[in-house]
Amino acid sequence: MKNALKIYMLALISFLVGTSQFSIVGMLDKVAEAASVSVSTAGQLVTVFAIGNAIGSPLIIVATAKMNQRNQLLMALGIIVLGIASMLALPGFGFLMASRIITGAGTGVFVVSAYAIAAKLASPGRQGGAMSTVAMGYSSSLVFGVPIGRIVAVSHDWRTIFWAIGILSLLAIFTVARTIPALGGEVAIPLSKRFAHLKNPKVTVTLGITFFIFINYSIINTYITPYLASALPEMKERISAILLAMGIASLIGSRLGGFLADRFGTNRTIRASMTVQIVALLLLALNPGWTFATILLLMLWEIACWTFGPTQNYNLMSLAPEASGILLSLNSSFVQLGFAAGAGIGGITTSGLSVMDITWISAIAVLIAGGVSQYVSRVQPKAKTDC
Repeated sequence: MKNALKIYMLALISFLVGTSQFSIVGMLDKVAEAASVSVSTAGQLVTVFAIGNAIGSPLIIVATAKMNQRNQLLMALGIIVLGIASMLALPGFGFLMASRIITGAGTGVFVVSAYAIAAKLASPGRQGGAMSTVAMGYSSSLVFGVPIGRIVAVSHDWRTIFWAIGILSLLAIFTVARTIPALGGEVAIPLSKRFAHLKNPKVTVTLGITFFIFINYSIINTYITPYLASALPEMKERISAILLAMGIASLIGSRLGGFLADRFGTNRTIRASMTVQIVALLLLALNPGWTFATILLLMLWEIACWTFGPTQNYNLMSLAPEASGILLSLNSSFVQLGFAAGAGIGGITTSGLSVMDITWISAIAVLIAGGVSQYVSRVQPKAKTDC
């Protein structure tokens, strides 16, 4: 098999892995019903997955840094299969939570390993494109994986999609073992060296922006299904179509972020992204229930959120180009911690107030991020791209 095909194969497996992470949000009400828990409690499955990813995967990566990268990828897929198997075989919500932690850790290790392998398989000068291909596979799970999961959960049992993912993951293990060469491991970077960059105030506050933006994203994303059911009861049978539209909006935002950052600069793009998010969320909170307006505002908010992602990566890399890999790894951990905190805050909001109030809480998170951003713009010299 040619290396180009191997990279596309990794992208396809990344789609599968991403679906195991994101599909749960499209079927949260079905999971809650089957587990005999509230929707807010079921939402904590997103929290523990993100914690497993943010904390577990760096520890595993550091411990196995000298491992053959193909074996590291196989190990990650094995952890994911173990998590899915325990989810399907063990009874009770407690075991379901534990299985999501395991799957989260495996997912984090897989993503890092897949990027590294894709870069090594690529031709000279095309490493960035290879990593982008893998990233597109992963992000496409938001576009197709979430609505597919919703459709399957409505027409069958919610576990059906995970049976399919588990079986295909086993096939992926066999395929990777047969096709991916035994690539050498990386030099181990101690956690102390990774976290040393947090002593830089500019890095810390920039990561703080990431944290609050993804709290905002997670609050809405985790409880999007019950929110849509309450906000648009007449569209209850078409939720999967709305999720698909939001997924497409996320892809548009990912592409738009890089373009705007190059054209107008990272700081301006980040501020514009947060402004659009705040406006969309406030209009959603005040929206009297107009179907078209609600869907349009959700798509606009999704585009703005995903515009932020790649732009923030560029922003962090400009702070310390010599340590870009470590900073991007830290940013990924803060994204996952934001996911965890947002799912928890969303659960408190839906159980203590109403699912319709999540837009207000999300807007507050973005406002906090905006305040931190204003602080950064004062202490951080303007990048050349902002001139």
